[in-house]
Order: sequence, then C-alpha cells, then structure tokens
Amino acid sequence: MIREDFLAAARAAGELLRDPAVAARWDEPSALADFTVGGLAEHLAFQVLALPDLLDSPTPAEPTVPVLGHYERAEWIDADLDAEFNVNIRRGGEQQAAEGHAAMVARFDAALATMAERLPEADNRPMRLPFWGPWSLLLEDLLLTRLMELAVHSDDLAVSVGVATPELPDSASERVIDLLSRLAVRRHGPTSVLRALSRAERAPGTIAAF
Repeated sequence: MIREDFLAAARAAGELLRDPAVAARWDEPSALADFTVGGLAEHLAFQVLALPDLLDSPTPAEPTVPVLGHYERAEWIDADLDAEFNVNIRRGGEQQAAEGHAAMVARFDAALATMAERLPEADNRPMRLPFWGPWSLLLEDLLLTRLMELAVHSDDLAVSVGVATPELPDSASERVIDLLSRLAVRRHGPTSVLRALSRAERAPGTIAAF
C-alpha cells in the first residue's frame, strides 16, 4: 500500500538525516545549486514535516485532481532555477537550517512518529499543501507525490555528503519510477522515453522528468 511505502521511505530518509556526515557538512554546499547541505536536508525533512497538520485540516472545497492533473497545474514543474517558487523553496530550507541539525532531527522524528500512528487509519480524503494552487489531491495521491520527493531528495542528500543512497522497498521504488516515467513522457513525449529505455544508439540527451 502507498501508506506503507511512504512510511518506509520516510524512515529511510530519517536514517540519512541522522547520519553524522549530514551534521558534519551542514553548512557546506550540497549537490543542488544554491542549497547548502542543511537547506537540502530541511527540504527533504519537509516532505514529512508538512503532513501531520494536514490530518487535522478541514477538507478543502476546491477541485480535487488526479496526480498527473496536479503536475499539469503546478507552475514550478517547468520553471527554471531562479523562478520565484524555486527561490522560495531554497530560502525556506536555508531559514529552517539555521536552527541546526539536532533541531531538524527532533522535529522530523516527532512528525514521523505522528504519521506512523495516525496514517494507517486516516481517511483518504482531499487535502493540499499550503503552497499549492487552488486544487487538492486525495491523501493517497498526495502521499505518492511526497514519496517521490523523499526518494529523489534522499539521493541528492546522500550524494552531497558522500554516503550511500538509502534503499527503498521494491514497491516504493516502482511507484516512484512509474510516476517519474509518466512525467518524463509528459515532458519529452513517448518516443523519446521509449528510445532512452530501449535503444542507446537513438537515445535523446535526457528524459529527465523535471
């Protein structure tokens, strides 16, 4: 189930966030442009930190869309590095990182404990994160978007501090790869993705989803 996969990915991210290498390189540049290791760690942690409050939030009255409908509406998906949305994401991570590694770990562990206790019984109802536009996702679709973020940014953070990328259960990895593949088709078209996966001699330069 998506709920189990999300919690597994969150626990794996938590192990990475607690790694001494993350604390040791907190103020150093990360593998992502304009992000310190601390700022990137906070952005990774946010994928769990943002969710407990949603479990108690009122059901939005706005339209509920499917996962791909969310990405079709999201302005950031095709925005460049200096777009306002991306700048704000980095700024928020860096501001939170000023509290330090130990404070981040404490906040993350508390949020994960809440999710582990409450998520299995939570209603699969419409929810949205505050920085989205005027649309919502069902809880389990929202979890898929956060699962993808956890997987991608865990790899970013692991590379940044020179440790192994956390391994996820096969079902979680398959969900992430499926979503990224569909987003890659949206951006590059099915032929480019087909060639990248099957014909090295005709593969395009990239089929990156973002």
